Amino acid sequence: MKYKIILLFIFIVSTHASAQNVADSIKLKYDAPVKENFADDWAMLSKYKKENEELGKPKKGEKRVVFLGSSIIEFWKQKDPGFFANRPYIDRGISGQISPQLLIRFRQDVINLKPKAVIILAGSNDIAGNTGHVTNESILDCIKSMSELARKHRIKVILCKYLPVYEYPWNKGITDAAGKIIALNQAIVEYAKKEHLTVVDYFSPLVDDRNGQRAELTTDGVHPNLAGYKLMETVTEVAIKKALKNRH
Repeated sequence: MKYKIILLFIFIVSTHASAQNVADSIKLKYDAPVKENFADDWAMLSKYKKENEELGKPKKGEKRVVFLGSSIIEFWKQKDPGFFANRPYIDRGISGQISPQLLIRFRQDVINLKPKAVIILAGSNDIAGNTGHVTNESILDCIKSMSELARKHRIKVILCKYLPVYEYPWNKGITDAAGKIIALNQAIVEYAKKEHLTVVDYFSPLVDDRNGQRAELTTDGVHPNLAGYKLMETVTEVAIKKALKNRH
């Protein structure tokens, strides 16, 4: 009899413990903070959202300039933070982005910051085949749309002749990358000339004899090193001064 009572006691205790574990598990599941799902944020608007809110409006007399692009822009501030820290320049680069993503970000990361000018560096990741189904025409369409948005909001536009790239190390199957960048640059210059926009030439100071980047100025044939960025800074300063004087 005692044996049966002991077994019954053990059964009741174990059943209660099991039920408590299930209850605790359910409680933890519902008490745990819900992780926000950013699956719909294809353009990564979340990356600079808080930073933009903290930045606020430009101060009186501030000639704010936004740098919009992908990894070339994002890494620029990392390689030479002083260039941005000592000037009213805002880095809004996101590594890996293609031109449609820049277009989606344009209102939040450019227009809403109320800059005097914007530098738009777009096209390389499109050409690199990061997503495929991209042509120079589609890249230029995005650049045109961003330019039109900027001008509507009285923001001076600075378009860029893209940096030279002979070959993309992460996608060596892309044929004639150099030729495609040269063709895109020509289309950008033609559009800028037609619309009286300023162009900053990042191609000529960095190019080697095979239309790639000079070895002493790059980390991987695509991204500049500090020396490369220093050359870019020189032509950028000239372009910004020109753009801010431009009446168009």
